[in-house]
Amino acid sequence: MRPGGRYDPNTAHWPLGSLPVPSRSLHLATPDSVVEQSLAEIRADRKIPEGFPAEVIAEARTVEPNLPDFDLTEIAFVTIDPPGARDLDQALHLEPRGSGYRVRYAIADVAALVSPGGPLDIESRRRGLTLYGPDRRTPLYPSILSEGSASLMADEVRPAQVWTIDLDSDGEIVSVDLRRALVRSRDQLDYQTVQKWLESGTAPDSVRLLPEIGRLRELIERERGAVSLPIPDQEVIRENNSWDLVYREPLPVEGWNAQISLMTGIAAAQMMVEAGVGVLRTVPPAPPHHMTRLRRVTRALEIGWPEGLSYPDLIRSLDARLPAHAALLAEATSLFSGAGYQVLQKGSKPHEHTALATLYTHCTAPLRRLVDRFTGETCLSIAAGKEVPAWVIEMLPSLPDIMARADSIAGGYEAECVNLLEAALLSHRVGQTFTGVVVDVDDHSPRGDVQIRDPAVHARIDSDRLVLGEEIQTRLVEASVPERRVVFEKA
Repeated sequence: MRPGGRYDPNTAHWPLGSLPVPSRSLHLATPDSVVEQSLAEIRADRKIPEGFPAEVIAEARTVEPNLPDFDLTEIAFVTIDPPGARDLDQALHLEPRGSGYRVRYAIADVAALVSPGGPLDIESRRRGLTLYGPDRRTPLYPSILSEGSASLMADEVRPAQVWTIDLDSDGEIVSVDLRRALVRSRDQLDYQTVQKWLESGTAPDSVRLLPEIGRLRELIERERGAVSLPIPDQEVIRENNSWDLVYREPLPVEGWNAQISLMTGIAAAQMMVEAGVGVLRTVPPAPPHHMTRLRRVTRALEIGWPEGLSYPDLIRSLDARLPAHAALLAEATSLFSGAGYQVLQKGSKPHEHTALATLYTHCTAPLRRLVDRFTGETCLSIAAGKEVPAWVIEMLPSLPDIMARADSIAGGYEAECVNLLEAALLSHRVGQTFTGVVVDVDDHSPRGDVQIRDPAVHARIDSDRLVLGEEIQTRLVEASVPERRVVFEKA
């Protein structure tokens, strides 16, 4: 199992990383006191903050936003998020423009509420990211700001950074405008509702074109050699004193909505590269051994990968509703290891995000990711033909290290949560034998990784008799929730 996805406060999803690094959601759907206590212990062990310092809360409560003069409250923006979400970073409005389209994308203007060098700013630099666990989240900013004064809640006038991106009839970008503006979202929509409206032809005008634009952008993505992974949500549920793993396939509207965010990040990256200032999100090419391992996993899960079939075409052939396919999609996220950030300088060669096969930056989730506040401010200055503020320029060199540290903390926290939930999932199956395939062998010790076929989990096994690609039988020796440990042996 692998964690990931967008946070849902009703079901407690958490992400491996934010768009566009592919991820899937894993959450605890059934309350359980032992599991919840172990999750609390993980947070304590890893010093995950439980709250905010008093001075941070005080600033969040009293801050008065810097309101722009430009007024776009007449535009019928809407937000599309999981049900019950309150940290709303983005609102959109779509309309036809001649034979093409106009996309307006409003991003929460966190910089309008966070003073450089103040308590909120300092604390957000310490955290870097909102952290997500299967039972709760640890926000980047206090909820009074992230779910209140900065959030693009329906019927509330908010300062925003509004991208206006005009597309031609093929969905290609023809012009980009960015400016600060007042906005007022008309409605807080959820994916299921929007999907139903789109299918029935009853969607409001603001989102009616989402399938059309989304599919065009997906085609552009495919033609440049990029690939998006439709990672399913996972629920660990308990029934009749045992645990099980079930999957929820992403809705098409989730992919179309993601394309708007990806397109904005691509436009922002191009803007910064041309100006020679800013921060890119980068992903290097996948190492050959990662692709080799992925081929072993396809064999372990009994999924065909014919010679000559490209990796992107393999991914597009998968059905996320099938557990084996879902497990392979999650394993494919390993190809995106090494993600980082590049600070741009005059004359420097920009590095691509190889998963997207283009230049890209993070700029659409400032309530949940520190770097977006600085990339957004950079792009606003470039668009206005002004110098980037000194407080942004001073921070740019530090952002890659801050975000790397935050990613490391998030990764360790999430890994322990996965270990815990895997132990819960397998706790009633100790002594049973499982079929798997050896997908990795440690070169320096007698151990390796085995992909179990059902349930689709990885097993770490100590044995000096493991052969790469070999199908073996494994026995579950221990699955301890309190100790967050699962032990297999070669049967």
